[in-house]
Amino acid sequence: MRLAILPLLFLSTFTWAAEPKKAADIPEVVITATRSENSTARVPAVVKTLDKKQMAERLVRTFPEALRETPGVMIQKTSNGQGSPFIRGFTGFRNLMLIDGIRFNNSTFREGPNQYWNTIDPFALDRVEVLPSQGGTLYGSDAVGGTVNAFTKDSGFLREAEGGFFAHGQADYRWSSAERSNIEHMEASIGQGQRWGLHVGVTLSQFADVRTPQGIQRHTGYDQWAFDVRLDVALDDNWQLTAVHQQARQNDVWRTHDTIYGVSFEGTTIGTNRLRLFDQERSLSYLRLAGKDLDGIIDDASLTISLQTAGEDQYRITGAGVRSWNDVDVTTLGVDLQFESSSPVGRLVYGIDYYHDWLETDGANNFAGAVADDSSYDLLGIFLQDTIDVGDRFHLILGGRYTHVRADAGKFRNPVGGAVAAYADEWQNVSASARFIVDLDERDRFQFFGGVSQSFRAPNLSDLTRDDFSATGITEVPATGLNPETYITYEVGLKAQTESLTASFAYFFTQIEDMIVRRTTTVPGQVSKANGGDGYMQGVEFATRWQIDPNWSVFGQIAWVEGEADQFIGLTTQTRREPLGKIAPLNAFGGVRWQSRDSRFWTELVCLTYGEAARLNTSDQADTSRIPPNGTPSFWLVSLRGGCKVNDHLILTASLDNLLNQTYRYHGSGSNEPAFGATLGATVKF
Repeated sequence: MRLAILPLLFLSTFTWAAEPKKAADIPEVVITATRSENSTARVPAVVKTLDKKQMAERLVRTFPEALRETPGVMIQKTSNGQGSPFIRGFTGFRNLMLIDGIRFNNSTFREGPNQYWNTIDPFALDRVEVLPSQGGTLYGSDAVGGTVNAFTKDSGFLREAEGGFFAHGQADYRWSSAERSNIEHMEASIGQGQRWGLHVGVTLSQFADVRTPQGIQRHTGYDQWAFDVRLDVALDDNWQLTAVHQQARQNDVWRTHDTIYGVSFEGTTIGTNRLRLFDQERSLSYLRLAGKDLDGIIDDASLTISLQTAGEDQYRITGAGVRSWNDVDVTTLGVDLQFESSSPVGRLVYGIDYYHDWLETDGANNFAGAVADDSSYDLLGIFLQDTIDVGDRFHLILGGRYTHVRADAGKFRNPVGGAVAAYADEWQNVSASARFIVDLDERDRFQFFGGVSQSFRAPNLSDLTRDDFSATGITEVPATGLNPETYITYEVGLKAQTESLTASFAYFFTQIEDMIVRRTTTVPGQVSKANGGDGYMQGVEFATRWQIDPNWSVFGQIAWVEGEADQFIGLTTQTRREPLGKIAPLNAFGGVRWQSRDSRFWTELVCLTYGEAARLNTSDQADTSRIPPNGTPSFWLVSLRGGCKVNDHLILTASLDNLLNQTYRYHGSGSNEPAFGATLGATVKF
């Protein structure tokens, strides 16, 4: 592997900081890593965080792209409207997405990089936490590479004076010349301080065809809208009720690489379809009752009841003019009951969660859509975590989870004979984790951490019943009789946070057993699923930030990951070890930042670089419309950005992107990224 820029090795996790943060300041609080509020110094992992101010400074376009400067996270974009992060080498349904702690993954999520995270509106988010490798015990199936928890904005009523009426709002506008996009966002909040608050937000996005150094890429534009409503009510000093609804829709999202309008990149092929659309819509509604500082055995408690809907519509016209379509509609009911208690054996977090999917699908084959029609899927979990302080400096975190999974596939096409088929199966899993953190000094500035964590992924309805296009010229057909994938991750690392330096280092090794992989069938151009992928994933992550003085700082990060797993050889049951698919190469990010002492003005020069991705497995080599024959070339993406707080009501932000005007794409992506251009942002607060 080759890295395009090594000098950026010495740079930070907190590239976005507007003001230097000292160790004596209030510590950053994370929730995802322990399911309860905790300081970063007490978490046995490097939890990456991203807040709304940082996203505004980066002028992010979509939620997946908001994560691209996060240590250990790499981005793939099947199309301009569909992005998927790789976390520690895993992507798609091997990463778990949460919204306000509620499971976003459902049983139709498909193999490999997928499109679902693009329906999350970054303008509706207050902050994001990325927990690598170890969410399986607390959150269940799918938390293999990482667990991402996105927390939505509220009205801020708890920060207002008690009893006083408040009303405030914000308008945001983002324009980009090379992306040829316009995003308008409006939000408003009203309420009474310490009593109740209502927050409402709306985002409208228009994306025209992307301009690259090669010219305009036709049919890469699309439209998207989203809105969110949140009501918080303080019932008394201890209990709070929260009600939320959010909804988003994407329209006219082309998978351009699979059509005649695709653009060849370093030898990639151009598709033959005249049209291929993949539109999405989703909603989330939930009601949460949460209590803190309670008297009795239970200190904190929460009950969350959620209802989600997700719809995807595919439409295709082949080169011969044959039309096909399918749609998948999922409704998910979720219940999460969680408690926290102090005990003689440590601080306990425990509870139960349950999610039930209902599926209705339709398609041109009259049996079902891309997955089985009239189906259901159940996930039931019971979890317990204990944090034990052994003396003043050694902290031990032990956890365990029992999960029961049941899949009922109502109606799908049997690949043998083509008749209507039904299938049901269930699985059970027990996962555990043992992690530790050692304070290396009395001021909690330096920590050594590590541990062992189990995780698993149960076969979902996509694994069992998918009847759809898979990759270039490949169709996937249903496969029953699958077993869960299991993983064990070993990790060690160091963290440091002083008055001027923040740094982290982690090495991980994930052992893979029974990974569900695709295998060819007796029908040419057809694949199915089977357990067979034993292997490993390993990597190193390093990030640091040095605050030279109140005005200047330098920052940067580097990540390397590689992995292999057994793949089936042709039609046989024999396997051979191959690289895992579409893993991003060695990559780095870094830069230098200046800001005024009053934080009104700031500017930074940053560079994101990916090395050459040339370790391809058989599946990558067959994906000729997205991956060049010799792998994806390395690139440097250099940007200059800055901002000005004109007054308390107006903030202006600007960025000059791709200063080198490179033609590039992320590994495994279906279209090229924008050419040199300007991105402008304005925020008006009232």
